[in-house]
Amino acid sequence: MATALRLATRSSPLALVQTRLVAALLEAVEGVPAQIVPLESRGDRDVSVPIEAFAERGVFVTEIEQAVLDGRADAAVHSAKDLPSAAPPPGLVLAAVPERADPRDALVGARLDDLGPGALVATGSVRRRAQLASFRPDLGFTGLRGNIDTRLSRVPAGGAVLVAFAALQRLGRAAEAAEILPSWLMLPQIGQGAIAVRCGAGDSSTAQRLAQIDHAPSHRALLAERAFLARLGGGCDAPVGALAHATATGVVIEGLIASLDGRIVLRRRAEGPLPQATGTRLADELLAGGAAVLVGELAEGR
Repeated sequence: MATALRLATRSSPLALVQTRLVAALLEAVEGVPAQIVPLESRGDRDVSVPIEAFAERGVFVTEIEQAVLDGRADAAVHSAKDLPSAAPPPGLVLAAVPERADPRDALVGARLDDLGPGALVATGSVRRRAQLASFRPDLGFTGLRGNIDTRLSRVPAGGAVLVAFAALQRLGRAAEAAEILPSWLMLPQIGQGAIAVRCGAGDSSTAQRLAQIDHAPSHRALLAERAFLARLGGGCDAPVGALAHATATGVVIEGLIASLDGRIVLRRRAEGPLPQATGTRLADELLAGGAAVLVGELAEGR
């Protein structure tokens, strides 16, 4: 019988739920319960600091992946949206992407049509803020950090908070969504709704076991989105969104980059047989169409 895999994860409620999902998938195919190894990341410790204020990337994943590199865990389980845009660090590979949940964003507190002029929307995401400001420039915005319970407890009076609908679903709180925003209005963050499982690059045994729970269409879509983000050179501090879908012949991806105030939104769509090549091509088309100026301005403002 196979030994229990040790799964490193953030210790937040949502991260633990997602890791239990991975553990359940593994147990279903192997009959062996996994061991969950909860750890605290820097991003969890510094909840008072806005995400965009972090100079480096990977504030939610570095400590978790170090446990794999140190041999304290066999694999690291992440929200795919928390992964830095760069390729995995030396010594790690993306071994599995289970079937993706709904990637869209949701409003809690009020529907968009019920938010009056000047109503406050709470979000810590520049991507969400820029897109919603573009659609509703009359709204006001306030920052927000913390886990889902914290965010949902801070709905502004007469306003709303913006969160990932997948997070609400996984925590059993989907009924609290006042409205799920369509992707034509709000493109999600790269990897939103997806879970990424990384293991050691030389650990073929663990990689083979994790491959059993990989959902190929979700994996291909994530590769396309991450290639798009990597070519743009953006991270969680840039108003960048994308959503890809696997097709019978490849992938379709739609992506955007916006100015921080939402006054400029550049958006394009691409289709192709190879996920990473298609995501990269979409980014190149945006860069050639004016996104390079936005990228430069965002870099100067960091």
